[in-house]
Amino acid sequence: MSGEVTVTGFGVRSAFGAGADVLRRGVFAGLPAFAPTTRFDTGPYRTPMAAAAPDGPDAVEDWALRHALDRCGTEALDMAGLGPGTRAAVLLGVAGDHTSVTRYWRDAAEGGAGTGAGEVAGTVAGAADGRAADAVPARLAELLAARLRLTGPRLAFTNACVASAAAIIHACRLISSGRTDVAVCAGGYLVEEETFGKFDSGRALSRDGTVRAFSADRSGLLLGDGVAVVVLESAEHTRRRGARPLASVTGWGAATDAHHIAQPHPEGAGLARAARQALRLAGDPEGAALDYVNAHGTGTKYNDGAETRGLRAAFPDRAESIPVSSTKSTTGHLLEAAGVVEFVITLLALTDGVLPPTAGFTAPDPECDLDYVPNRPRPADLRRALTVNAAFGGANTALVLERP
Repeated sequence: MSGEVTVTGFGVRSAFGAGADVLRRGVFAGLPAFAPTTRFDTGPYRTPMAAAAPDGPDAVEDWALRHALDRCGTEALDMAGLGPGTRAAVLLGVAGDHTSVTRYWRDAAEGGAGTGAGEVAGTVAGAADGRAADAVPARLAELLAARLRLTGPRLAFTNACVASAAAIIHACRLISSGRTDVAVCAGGYLVEEETFGKFDSGRALSRDGTVRAFSADRSGLLLGDGVAVVVLESAEHTRRRGARPLASVTGWGAATDAHHIAQPHPEGAGLARAARQALRLAGDPEGAALDYVNAHGTGTKYNDGAETRGLRAAFPDRAESIPVSSTKSTTGHLLEAAGVVEFVITLLALTDGVLPPTAGFTAPDPECDLDYVPNRPRPADLRRALTVNAAFGGANTALVLERP
């Protein structure tokens, strides 16, 4: 078994809709998907804006996590040419669908202070329908494997905004070490009130409905819907069955700086370590052949400056010549799904030869002094790209993709 890792299929959904073509028309055109969300009452919050898919009786069912993961998984396997019964590891990065959790606590609160144990138990039982299973990450991984009829180990990752990137990294380790031939990696997050309220209370959300990543006047992030599934295989397995690889994953890295529970290390130390690990594994420790970086780029005051310094530390001789962009400026922050959706976006950049822009970019910031591909897509002959993500608690991930 070869240690090389190939990408042979993907399925993706975002606020733009389903599939790669809508990403091209939205993300790669630099058109943000933000609008007032009607998914819950935004009156108590500082902003109503999110990159959420349209709501309605059909859309709500269609966008339940279990359904969206199933559809993306089916599309990914179809693209890869793999069918039911495939022995594949299933690795899912997700926090679960908070809808049922939020509903439970709201119902319990409405029961009043005198609600007894029997009434609370009744509330729990009432919430324990099909949707309640969406709240349990491990259960979602089991459901995905069962619906796709995949056999093999199942793992759920819940480490916040690097969850699905961590799933991909672990899958690459499984494949490169010869422990599996095929891995299906997934991630999902749908905008819901519980997390929206937490980010609002932390004053992390942009109040004017625009994400201006790396700009001097950046004021915060906005959340977005995102679900994606990618199929990874050993290169030998891909060749043996005559499949066409879309790209190779040649490097991966993960590092924790544990600087602060909610703020990145000011010098981007963990991100730099993760990126250096990935580049060394890809055989390019100095980033000499790196053509593009899909940044974490949240549009918050602390992240963007720290990330810029981290990228400079990772490849100091080349940082100024490598294009860097934040696609969260169009999709919103997809939390647990950010890693896998941005992996797909980076893959499309390689295959299409187009750099996705940083939308909403206005005034340059002396702290953020790289080439951020402002506002408009840019054609480019790309062969190697890096995608990075970061999470609360100081977790950082990096993945290197290469065009065949």
